Amino acid sequence: MAGHSADVIPTRSGPEERSGRLRVLLSELGADSLLVSHLPNIRYLCGFSGSAGLLLVERTKSTLFTDSRYTFQAREEVIGADVRIAKRGILRALAEVLRDRRRRLRVAYSPAHMTVGEKQLLERAGVRWVSDGNIVEKLRAVKDAEELSYIRKAAILISDVFRRTLPLIRSEVSELELAAEIERGVKRGGGSGPSFETIVASGPRSAWAHARPTSKLLRKSELVVLDQGAIIAGYCSDMTRTVHLGRASAKARSLYQAVLDAQHAGKQAIRPGATAGEVDRAARGSLKSSHLDRYFTHSTGHGLGLEVHEMPRLGKGEQTVLCEGMVLTVEPGIYIEGLGGIRIEDDVIVTAHGYDNLTTAPRDFLEL
Repeated sequence: MAGHSADVIPTRSGPEERSGRLRVLLSELGADSLLVSHLPNIRYLCGFSGSAGLLLVERTKSTLFTDSRYTFQAREEVIGADVRIAKRGILRALAEVLRDRRRRLRVAYSPAHMTVGEKQLLERAGVRWVSDGNIVEKLRAVKDAEELSYIRKAAILISDVFRRTLPLIRSEVSELELAAEIERGVKRGGGSGPSFETIVASGPRSAWAHARPTSKLLRKSELVVLDQGAIIAGYCSDMTRTVHLGRASAKARSLYQAVLDAQHAGKQAIRPGATAGEVDRAARGSLKSSHLDRYFTHSTGHGLGLEVHEMPRLGKGEQTVLCEGMVLTVEPGIYIEGLGGIRIEDDVIVTAHGYDNLTTAPRDFLEL
């Protein structure tokens, strides 16, 4: 695909093809096998969606270790891997298999997803560790057609849920009530649940970038930030809109337009071959021209897929090269103590010529 670099790895469709691509890369890691302990990576590589499992990817085969709770589920879900049901603990079953290899294996692993205790137990089984260099996450960064289909459906669903929620955003409704309505709408619309705990933050609390909803009632003349997402077949969407209750001041309208302009600038910087940092710089530069960049306190966006935060990160100085097939959020925001916050977030796919919006809810400043 155009514009890829060593930072990301284009992948073909399906768990078996993904594991095959991974095996080719094992030699580059100097490893005999790869131990996958992060559950989203396991799902990506073999289809298993349970809450307990380890996947050992070797040169000629893969083995999923799980427990008896998942005997039938694993039989139905797992593709391209043998399934071993552990009777005395998943880690112990894996250690026994590694010990039976009768030689010191070089096993690639992710330090971020293994505890010290787990690592030490497997070392006693004769394992020599090699860092995996986030190899599975790099594969996941570029989505195949099936993945894009699920993400698109999740983006359409959360856009529709927001539209249906708009009439409910009014004075004397609590943040918690609105969050509950959004999450209920996701499930009614066919989603398996929200991508994360829905954010509804109003008035001065809207200046908290990741505020949790509370029993606070919405009031007239307040900004309301709503950050919401849906999951379809394991794949996430993530969308933020900011509305105003009642007639907004000229200042509030001006601030909103500045954030919308920054989002547009960030989107316009998206293309195969651009770096993640260039997208952030474009959005941040737009806010700087309005003297608002000091109120922008987080990165411009992130990758999206089986997790709501994936590679790449659209932040200052990030060098990951964007590729066709990546899915990104673009979400500049400003947060002013005492006044409130404004964030506008969309999901986009990197295309051969730039980007396409996946989320479709209105971006115009809504005064409700």
